[in-house]
Amino acid sequence: MGVPETVQAPKLAFPLAYVPPATRPYLELIRFEKPTGTWLTFWPFAWGLTMAAYRTNLPLNTYLTDLLRYFFIAFIIRSSACTVNDMFDRKIDAGVERTKNRPLASGRISVFAAFIYLMFQYALGAWVCKGMHEIAYAAAMTQMLPLLSIYPLFKRYTYWPQAYLGIGMSFGLVAAWVDTTHTIDYELLGVMLASGWCWTMQYDTIYACQDRKDDVKMGVHSTAVLFGDYVMPFIKLNALSFLALLAYAGTLNNQGTPYYVVTIGGTALWLIRQFAVLDLEVSESCWNAFKKNGQLGWVVTAGLALDYLFKLHSAI
Repeated sequence: MGVPETVQAPKLAFPLAYVPPATRPYLELIRFEKPTGTWLTFWPFAWGLTMAAYRTNLPLNTYLTDLLRYFFIAFIIRSSACTVNDMFDRKIDAGVERTKNRPLASGRISVFAAFIYLMFQYALGAWVCKGMHEIAYAAAMTQMLPLLSIYPLFKRYTYWPQAYLGIGMSFGLVAAWVDTTHTIDYELLGVMLASGWCWTMQYDTIYACQDRKDDVKMGVHSTAVLFGDYVMPFIKLNALSFLALLAYAGTLNNQGTPYYVVTIGGTALWLIRQFAVLDLEVSESCWNAFKKNGQLGWVVTAGLALDYLFKLHSAI
């Protein structure tokens, strides 16, 4: 008789292997080991802050402090969104290959425990946002509670959950701008919100393409299911609109050369490369494109930050 082969457990993503087993499901519930969602939530905050810093000549130390604070706020908002999403979707997730092992779908966390965990996240988010301008505070709370908390319901009743998510993911722009300037520039914020909405539509439709077959089986709706064979043109249209609106927002905020070279030029090149390698029929390709959209935020922010720093330097 041969020696039976040992079945190795799948390798845990960092930092799950370094925390107690009892704690691990709670980190998985907020996707702690998958930071792309946090970055995608943070970038609109960073863009709103940096455009406001450019407009007002915000001191650099204040800018950096606020940038860190907004990152933590984005982390809490994204964490709570993941928790409430999995509470609503636990039965659906159990029938989808990619999500069947999530903590609630697999029964490793009870709904009651997840609810208590969610209330803690909401309380922490409210506390961290305390001290913001009152309109900015309202914007941040609106993003965390009504906007992102009911997003999962849209997958059941409409083919446009990505459209609703686009509003929720972009709202950090308003919070950061108003908190910095104490004013509301309706035209600029409207254009930037529309740009962020188009960006979310393209990357979350790509994300949804991973599960199209399972979604049809489970009765889950998405733009990926709705557009079928025409989903690639739909994604490209949103990507082009994202870029065009970014360029228009630059003119409204009187951005300089670094913005157009790095942010607009860099984003254009990045999107061209994305569509050159993207295969919507391959789940891994969709997942990689989604993750790389989290990295695209660095390109957009880099041009904004360079513009801001050059303006600060010229004012000395």
